[in-house]
Amino acid sequence: MGYRIVVAGATGNVGREMLNILDERQFPADEVVALASRKSLGTEVSFGDTTLKTQDLDTFDFAGYDIAFFAVGSDATKKYAPIAAKAGCIVIDNSSLYRYDPDVPLVVPEVNPEAVDGYAKKNIIANPNCSTAQMVVALKPLHDRAKIKRVVVSTYQSVSGSGTAAIDELWNQTKGVYVPGQEVAPKVYPKQIAFNVIPHIDVFMDSGDTKEEWKMVAETKKIVDPSIKVTATCVRVPVFVGHSESINIEFEDFLDEDEARDILREAPGCMVIDKREDGGYVTPIECVGDFATFISRIRQDSTIDNGLNMWVVSDNLRKGAALNAVQIAETLGNRVLKKG
Repeated sequence: MGYRIVVAGATGNVGREMLNILDERQFPADEVVALASRKSLGTEVSFGDTTLKTQDLDTFDFAGYDIAFFAVGSDATKKYAPIAAKAGCIVIDNSSLYRYDPDVPLVVPEVNPEAVDGYAKKNIIANPNCSTAQMVVALKPLHDRAKIKRVVVSTYQSVSGSGTAAIDELWNQTKGVYVPGQEVAPKVYPKQIAFNVIPHIDVFMDSGDTKEEWKMVAETKKIVDPSIKVTATCVRVPVFVGHSESINIEFEDFLDEDEARDILREAPGCMVIDKREDGGYVTPIECVGDFATFISRIRQDSTIDNGLNMWVVSDNLRKGAALNAVQIAETLGNRVLKKG
């Protein structure tokens, strides 16, 4: 007997990707229901060779369903996730609402699969921020070997992380640069994103950090180790899909770059592409549609005793969101539910 699955927010970028990945990974589902808000009610979405017509999230009865993937944003999640959880349906939430709740596990299956066992307190499991997910996949196997003291990360985040409207804004602004009279003013972003980079993701906090930067700090501590010090600068770049990160790591113990490369080659979810030649690294355009977190430019940092630099790239709609959510469901199934 397989699972009865719900995807809430099925018409959005992440919701559609969840449906794609459930099919690609042949998740043992007997039934899949697509939910959307009333403005998208009746919209058809693809699930493998079939087409699903979206149902109304507002009136849906979650009783009898095993797992609900939520990709609807924090406000809608705050309203509907407790309803689903109370009905006995385990919620895997892609928003930031529950990530910092001590009673809700925050899970990256390659890093802390055992954390799913704590789902029962609220019947909810949180999916991490896109930029955190790919980073911790690369950090954890190195931390296990040499214990990380400090991480300095700069991100180069694609516009798909902001949704469909942001993708359209980049596309239309790019066209507008070349076609007189078709210039497009910024709406999604505070400044033009086409041919530009914006060092501002989410709201500014009193510390001067943005909320996105704070998320990377708090989530790395919760998922990997609370003793790790993290500082982040998060930047939006004119790329449609794929987040990139320049990561500097300081360890307690010395770790040679060759050993680090070998460790990462064997680590779950990691793909090392690291040749010291033209094109011997991965860029966002090559990672689109792939499950892996790609790691390149691994090298010693000679300015500190135990330092390494590396470049990490992943499809933010996949490992940064939909793939990780489906992997959580797979882990939950293997460790707890054991259906299918």
